[in-house]
Amino acid sequence: MKRIFLVGYMGSGKTTIGKMLAEKYGLEFMDLDHYIEQRYFKSINQIFQEKGEDGFRRIERNLLNEVSEFEDIVISAGGGTPCFFDNMELMNKMGETVYLQASAEVLFDYLRTAKSERPLLREKTDEEMLVYIRESLEKRIPFYEMAKHTVDARNLDMSLFDKLLAR
Repeated sequence: MKRIFLVGYMGSGKTTIGKMLAEKYGLEFMDLDHYIEQRYFKSINQIFQEKGEDGFRRIERNLLNEVSEFEDIVISAGGGTPCFFDNMELMNKMGETVYLQASAEVLFDYLRTAKSERPLLREKTDEEMLVYIRESLEKRIPFYEMAKHTVDARNLDMSLFDKLLAR
């Protein structure tokens, strides 16, 4: 039974890397945000608008509990998932956790082109967005660093995953 949780800031590559890992190692892949959207028949943006962040985080927590029971899977957690409730402890208990680490500047370069898809960034100018990323990343890093493993999201060393999945 294999279960890997990928954590990190939005834009760090959790979905891209997760799909690649799943294919390489013959595992299923699940993006927690997409799972939430499928279960609620609404986009994350719609859920945020209707229920606010607190309501969304409760939904996210409940469905994280659910997917934590799945086996032979790579799960991409939402960027904020590790920062609420005891989500990080749950993921550490249920599988291997990997923090995909990236600097605020690297994240900004990626997110600047995709900000219309991100409810927390949509209305920000480039300057406001970079400040927001720096400030929120600083708050989230202590949660991300609770992961069992940390890798550079832009210079990925696959040997870690070879070791994790050989167990």
